[in-house]
Amino acid sequence: MRYLPELEQSILDVITLEPMLNEVQRWASVNSGSANLVGLAKTADMLAASFDVLPGTTEQVEAAPTERVNPGGSITMCEHGRHIITTVRADAPVQFLFTGHMDTVFVETHEFQHLTWMPDGNLNGPGVADMKGGLSVLLNALKAIEEIKTNGGNVPDFGYQILINSDEEVGSPSSAPLITQLAAGKTAALTFEPAALPDGTLAGARAGSGNFSIIINGTAAHAGRNPNDGRNALLAAADLALRLKALTRDGLSVNPAKIDGGGPNNVVPDHAILRVNMRPYSPEIEIQAAAEMRRLIASVEQDHQVTAHLHGGFSRPPKPISDRSAALFALVRQCGIDLGLSIAWQNSGGVCDGNNIAACGIPVVDTMGVRGGNIHSSAEYLIPESLPERARLAALTILRLAGKGTL
Repeated sequence: MRYLPELEQSILDVITLEPMLNEVQRWASVNSGSANLVGLAKTADMLAASFDVLPGTTEQVEAAPTERVNPGGSITMCEHGRHIITTVRADAPVQFLFTGHMDTVFVETHEFQHLTWMPDGNLNGPGVADMKGGLSVLLNALKAIEEIKTNGGNVPDFGYQILINSDEEVGSPSSAPLITQLAAGKTAALTFEPAALPDGTLAGARAGSGNFSIIINGTAAHAGRNPNDGRNALLAAADLALRLKALTRDGLSVNPAKIDGGGPNNVVPDHAILRVNMRPYSPEIEIQAAAEMRRLIASVEQDHQVTAHLHGGFSRPPKPISDRSAALFALVRQCGIDLGLSIAWQNSGGVCDGNNIAACGIPVVDTMGVRGGNIHSSAEYLIPESLPERARLAALTILRLAGKGTL
């Protein structure tokens, strides 16, 4: 670690492991799966109380319901948990956006509910890395800066807004408009997803992502007496899945993930829903993929004499690295060097709210959270010493960003 100016060192010295580890364990002890509204409400209350120690205002915002295609083909409204917005010094000349999410992929009835200390000293538990650990990194970086500022430290004047959403793991359908709203006018953004690799490597460019449900309606018939009078919706869905998969190429991955439908063996199925995910690596490929999908749907409708309705869209735009984003990465890397950390980055097919922020023209680094691994599985773990390590990296990055005022 290099010698740092007194102001920077004083901020870093405030950040310690024990309180961070305690709050992560407390937050992660509550199941906050994206559909667990009771658990999300309890988690939102805990987080709002924790972030309310920052100057400014912290509020819980009701989430707008969004559409969902049910297995039977009907479209209903899906409720989401409340989002948290913290606003500090809204009139400051330099403004930042910081984001994180409270939801996890582990449903209320999932077997993975408890925290376990592993033999290697790491902490295993639902959401400890993705991303309740990241929320602790964000909170403690800001608390350290605000403490020194309150005590007379010559901290540059800057303001910020924090969004902690409840629906990131399902694509941020309710919070995406909030992200766009809060990103407006910001100098830069940091998102506290876990590091891309356990060694702390950051995610660079990201693919975009679209989730689609294609509702196919055919004609029922007796499978033995008059099968030719039927129009098999399940077969049409399977054919469409194969045709869509064939679109996969450099710059585009297509994953037909599930087919809902069918029934008794002696009935030609008249209904099916194909669920598909697409990941384009550029805006141009996204446009092409959307057009190709519509063309293939029309072709399957004609070949199988069925009707199809496309529901869904591209909710995560591709995230290339702009010149300003490259400058932000360089700043984070230099902060890491000064802290004795080696910071690298690699491109990723994964998506997050950083995609949406980048689409607003705001430079963002979206893996400022903890080091850990095996996220989205019951083997998820947090490397505890990365809590203060990454909080110091975030604090130093924010401080120097505020001092620069621009990228």
